[in-house]
Amino acid sequence: MRAGDAAPNRGPKEGDADRDLVDAIRRGDTTAWDRLITRYQHRLFTVCFRMVHDRDDAAELTQETFLKAVKAFERFDGRAALSTWLIRIAMNVCLSALRAKKVRKHQSLDTIPEQTGTRGPAWEPAARDRVEPWDERRIVLWALGEMEDEQRAILVLRDCRGLEYDQIAQVLNVPVGTVKSRLFRARAALRTLIEEARSDESAPRGEPNSGTGHGPKDGV
Repeated sequence: MRAGDAAPNRGPKEGDADRDLVDAIRRGDTTAWDRLITRYQHRLFTVCFRMVHDRDDAAELTQETFLKAVKAFERFDGRAALSTWLIRIAMNVCLSALRAKKVRKHQSLDTIPEQTGTRGPAWEPAARDRVEPWDERRIVLWALGEMEDEQRAILVLRDCRGLEYDQIAQVLNVPVGTVKSRLFRARAALRTLIEEARSDESAPRGEPNSGTGHGPKDGV
């Protein structure tokens, strides 16, 4: 299983740029936060969108993430990378919202937006292997949305964002061994959901519409 839209392996240059941003914020540079937001807005929006599958909710949660980062910045000690620290905040914001039912947890296959602003999820097959690529993408996104929050979180971090095991452990505040075992179970659960949706003869075909069903049987 390869990460279809995993984050690229960023080297020392990103770390240097992040350190410069941190130093600028601590010096009181009034433009530093604007630069940080520009740098990380899309990345954090992607994390939030993969968690809640709604653009408006994801945008609000991304904004909340930056607000919390501003308030907590004095406690940032640099032991984790800046990107890891921000993703941890975003993930906590998303999980809190989902637990409080502030955002929708489940969605219909026929209400998933056509354009997400990112490439497909890690479990989406290559285009040449798909007869009906949009249907396949919808099924995968629906299955991801049907998972338990914690399972979806670990798949987003590993297979969508491409974080290493130790980074995921920092984000979720769990041992690396726990990350590996959770990831194994989450991938198995996702495969099961995808297979169930594929085998459902009433799974929708073609472009999404404005239906409001709650699963693969709510096809058009």
